[in-house]
Amino acid sequence: MGVTTLVMLGSLAVLAVAGAVLWGQQAVRPDPSAVLRGPGTGHPLGTDRLGRDLLARLLSATWPSLLPAVAATFLGAAAGISLGALTAVVGGRAARLLGALINLLLAFPALLVAMFLAALFGAGAGGAVFALAVACAPGFARITQTLAAEVAGTDFMAAARVLGLRRHRLLLRHVLPHITEPLMLTTTVAAGSALVALSGLSFLGLGTQPPSYDWGLLLSQGLDRVYTEPLSAVAPGIAIVYAAVAFQLLGEMLAGAAARQARPCPGEEPVAHPARAGRPASVGHVLEVEDLRVVLPTADGVVRPVRGVTLTLRRGEMAGLVGESGCGKSLTALAIADLLPDGARATWGTHRFLGTDVGSSTREERRRQLATGMALIFQNPASAFNPSLRIGTQMTEAVRTHRGTPRAEAVEQALARLERVALPAGRRLLRSRPFQLSGGGRQRVAIAAASMMRPDLIIADEPTTALDVTVQRQIMDLLRRIRHDDATAILFISHDIALVADACDRVLVMYGGTIVENLPARELAAGARHPYTRMLVASVPDLAAERDRPLRAIEGGPPDPYGTTPGCPFHDRCPHRLDRCAVEGPVLSPLGPGHEVACWQPLPAAPPRGQRETEETQK
Repeated sequence: MGVTTLVMLGSLAVLAVAGAVLWGQQAVRPDPSAVLRGPGTGHPLGTDRLGRDLLARLLSATWPSLLPAVAATFLGAAAGISLGALTAVVGGRAARLLGALINLLLAFPALLVAMFLAALFGAGAGGAVFALAVACAPGFARITQTLAAEVAGTDFMAAARVLGLRRHRLLLRHVLPHITEPLMLTTTVAAGSALVALSGLSFLGLGTQPPSYDWGLLLSQGLDRVYTEPLSAVAPGIAIVYAAVAFQLLGEMLAGAAARQARPCPGEEPVAHPARAGRPASVGHVLEVEDLRVVLPTADGVVRPVRGVTLTLRRGEMAGLVGESGCGKSLTALAIADLLPDGARATWGTHRFLGTDVGSSTREERRRQLATGMALIFQNPASAFNPSLRIGTQMTEAVRTHRGTPRAEAVEQALARLERVALPAGRRLLRSRPFQLSGGGRQRVAIAAASMMRPDLIIADEPTTALDVTVQRQIMDLLRRIRHDDATAILFISHDIALVADACDRVLVMYGGTIVENLPARELAAGARHPYTRMLVASVPDLAAERDRPLRAIEGGPPDPYGTTPGCPFHDRCPHRLDRCAVEGPVLSPLGPGHEVACWQPLPAAPPRGQRETEETQK
């Protein structure tokens, strides 16, 4: 198909360039002695009413037929793609208004719109081009809106917003490059449709006007003789179909080439070359949040996934945030980073980041502060990066945007960060795309990118979930190194209780959208006092446990996020509940040094696990 496409396009290109030069004079020279002749030796397609050779006119009409079609396509594509892509980078209300505008424009048939506007602009090639461009723009806008919506919800777009990039950079660097391939196919195919539509307008007398001519006008003039000399009408029709098919095949060829280019290449395991960079630790809180709440309106009602979270993080501290799925861990992190989805709303009593009240800052100030002082490491490294951009572009974007770092210097910083996370310090990796790396390699690059701005806070949202235990250990070592070297506070979100207890200084246990216990990590195994925390710890498998004993599980399920039932959220599942628990919700209260619990009747400290197993066996 590729050879056929190239031959067809090549023939059209040759005719477009050489047609007017070789046959232009013959096409416009009248010959009164050869009026309305049929096909013959001197005139293979015959002549028209002025004796002009129809074959010469057909060949020399290639350029005036193709150029307006391509121009109308690109004008319509530029307008429609810009309109559709804006829906991915503007706010919720503006996105809805743009979507409504696109729906309104699509309610009118494109061909009827083109005919109406062509008549309004006045008959002629220029008016027909602009009319068709306006008519086809809504179609491009709808396709772009659909493609951009998929990009808008990805982790790498969220990461780009954390960087504080302006809308035009989000549009040009992250949205449009990611959807270029399908839009190329759409635009190429649309060029063939535009050729047919413009020929139709000329056929109806709304396009090219005599003495100028194109294939549509030749088809209209030849239709009068279709029963006596059918070639005069069939030949322009064949030319239109030939060019339209060539554009269609070009689109298919481009789509096939893009698909072959996107096939993943095998990743390579990096060689360890650790590097260290020091920065003295400072005293003070990096993050202070009190009574954080998130509400999310849905078609079924208002969801309250976060219901009063209070937490603080000191410089250089690693705090683990654990809990069952659906308890609000990730939404808490997104609210802190100002990355909640459209429609979601966050409120708080106190929200200070680096000593600044987030609520009193303007949106621009808040974005800049979060972009330079906070970084996110997402759970899925494959979706955390834009697959259409190279690793080097994505790693250096933040420092180039917010610090004005020259490109060469930013590249050197990226190389140093890659070496620090045990990836080969070579420019080959920076030229790679995310799919060319293994899962562990992508996660290391994500950590390196997160540390490029030397942030004061890193939020790691389950960064080791999809990795094997060997790579998991390496990732945790990297986080520890960044924490100690840069005095960076880390909020580590995970389901792995054992990993959190081993890696973190402090553990925040979350249930039902709120923090139910805050305790030192070293006390998690034996010092947990909330029934939910105790049951979470007990559900962790132990290799020393007897194999014939069933694994422990927490009966029941998390509370309904739509509900507003008073009392303790763990009341229905708690084996130690009191009557008070059903009507009055406990608050997070101090229980000991560095230990807080939200429970009306905290459990006594548990004996060591070995002693506990022995007692249960004796029972």
